[in-house]
Amino acid sequence: MRVEVDVPKCVASGQCVMIAPDVFDQNEEDGIVVLLDEQPAPELHADVRESAVVCPAAAIRVVEK
Repeated sequence: MRVEVDVPKCVASGQCVMIAPDVFDQNEEDGIVVLLDEQPAPELHADVRESAVVCPAAAIRVVEK
C-alpha cells in the first residue's frame, strides 16, 4: 500500500489523525494533514483505508500494490 494526500484539498478535520496517528499528523499552524508514513506497515492498512473513507475532503488516496 502507498498513501497519497492532496494537501490543498485538506480541510483540517483531523479524522485521519484520530484513526491512524502513526500515518497522519496535522500541521500545528493550520491543522492541515501531514503524511508521516507513505508506505505504512500491513497492520495499519485497515486504519488507513478507513481514514480515506471518512475524510470529508476526499484528500487521502490509497494505492494498493
